[in-house]
Amino acid sequence: METSICTFVSDFLDEGVEEVLDNIQHRAGLGGAMIAAVYHAARDVFPHNPRRKVAYLLGGGHHFPPDLSLYQGGLIQPAVDEAARDRDALSEACEAAARRGLRIDAWTVYLHADRPGAYPQCSPQTAFGDPILTDLCPANPDVRAYARAVTADVCRYGVARIVGESLHYHGFDHGFHHERNFLDLKARARFLLGLCFCPHCLEAAERRGVDAERVVAGVRAELEHTFSGAGTELDGEVSREEIGSVAGGELNGYIEARCEVVRSLAAEIAAIAEAKGKRFAFIDLAGGVKGYATGQPTGLPAAETSWQFGVDAAEVAAACHQLQVVGYAADPDRLRLDLETYQALIGPDGEIAVALRPSPPDSFSPGELRTKVTISREVGAARVDFYHYGFIRLSALDWIRESLS
Repeated sequence: METSICTFVSDFLDEGVEEVLDNIQHRAGLGGAMIAAVYHAARDVFPHNPRRKVAYLLGGGHHFPPDLSLYQGGLIQPAVDEAARDRDALSEACEAAARRGLRIDAWTVYLHADRPGAYPQCSPQTAFGDPILTDLCPANPDVRAYARAVTADVCRYGVARIVGESLHYHGFDHGFHHERNFLDLKARARFLLGLCFCPHCLEAAERRGVDAERVVAGVRAELEHTFSGAGTELDGEVSREEIGSVAGGELNGYIEARCEVVRSLAAEIAAIAEAKGKRFAFIDLAGGVKGYATGQPTGLPAAETSWQFGVDAAEVAAACHQLQVVGYAADPDRLRLDLETYQALIGPDGEIAVALRPSPPDSFSPGELRTKVTISREVGAARVDFYHYGFIRLSALDWIRESLS
């Protein structure tokens, strides 16, 4: 089973390329690193960083110097992190890792729009026509062209895999800074409010025979009912069968169209990576959505909720080389349930990689982490990736080594 750990380019810049690789290879006993080549905006705490303990990341930033010719003529252009303008640490890390026999993967965040207002014409639109400025719509041709260009750009480096994050719809709960919502919207209303009805999504649905305008009207009517206070929606998970009945059942077809938008984009990206001799792993973030904050996911297995983001796990896994799933769960039984559900959905020919956190709120001892690594092996995972080098105490690297021994 292959292993690696998530890292930022800033980890290598601040601690030193060789020191970070020493920690990964010798202290943690891992086979490689997954370096964020393109990443979203964030404020993070770095407990062992010698230069800074709290740092901010540029939104949608390329953490390597891009080949601008690949984006020529495209609407969306790369926003380059300031540090990457002076030094190509991604290239340095790839070269140093190769000398050690370590693998490097390029962790690439595609459809975050962390510069609100930069490309409003590429944003998802609610049923009321309001743009969701924090995201890029995967049905939009300009967005898809950007995603292809980013993939070709990252493939210039000596990486084994392109690991694609946010190559799908995000929904209303994806959020923004300093949000305000005093309506106590339940899961059903939040799902409907987060659906994209931009012209490209409407066209994709209509190509599949969906009465898209009827869907828009049905969604808008239900949300207006909720906003007026007349609704009596109960809390709980969104049922695909129930939600699909909106607009006389047309919403179900709209959901299927969204899944085809994501599947086809994933297939395009995988083909570009394969042509360059790389593998492409698609991150299904459903497990992260459920367990990120607390490590206590509940309700349906993650794989049975991916459709809310336009992800059909089985179809995406078939279109890519690997499905990267997020195992953020403190309870080993919950982790097993999620992983076994994924494996059952994608079948024996599919391949999964598992992301685990070697720290709270998921793991509070090396023994707990070992149990989750063992479960991943037993379920048949091809690899385990740990999250995240810069965020954890260095002692957690010892936990990782012990869990793999």
